[in-house]
Amino acid sequence: MAHAAVLYASRLAERAIDQDRPFTARVRAIAAVLIAQAQRDYPETAGWAWEVHTTDDSEQSADCMAGGKIMVSQPYVERLALNDAELAMLLAHEIEHAALHHNLKEYEMALRLEPAWAQRPFSELEHAVDHDRALIGKLAATNYAQEEEADREGLRLAWRAGWPAERLAAYFRKMMRASDWPRLSKADYPSPALRWRAAQQVVADLQKR
Repeated sequence: MAHAAVLYASRLAERAIDQDRPFTARVRAIAAVLIAQAQRDYPETAGWAWEVHTTDDSEQSADCMAGGKIMVSQPYVERLALNDAELAMLLAHEIEHAALHHNLKEYEMALRLEPAWAQRPFSELEHAVDHDRALIGKLAATNYAQEEEADREGLRLAWRAGWPAERLAAYFRKMMRASDWPRLSKADYPSPALRWRAAQQVVADLQKR
């Protein structure tokens, strides 16, 4: 979390952030509701120094680093024409990555798979999980499962925060329709079509309650 805060600060210094005030206010208002729910569901997150910023970087969608450091791409949200519920789903997915300690679990798995990394600086391991092709291949199944979990638990988180489940799931339909390869899964990432289908199942389960 401490290192994530340093990286996040570096990203803020390198990019144009919060350029569109109404858009930033919209994102922060939705994020505030989700963060409040996360703090109820995951009490430790109440002590995090949450931050929410927006960027004009068209190469990303959104992410939430360890400790609650959120970044949202305005071009991505506008390209998919996300309404508030769909934007809530995007944010909730990223919040779950942080709340469920997915980055930490990825590093722990890397150390189990390749114990020699324990003798090297953490910054090298951090770089390797994103750039070392061999290690990335070994971590693919872990990352695939984490994406599925963030989708599932993110939808439930946003539903508990007050958004209708079917409106949240519509994010995945838009993502699928915007994809050039909607049915193509990767070793570390389920296809948009699979994510849409899984979201529909979560909706069906929630509607039974």
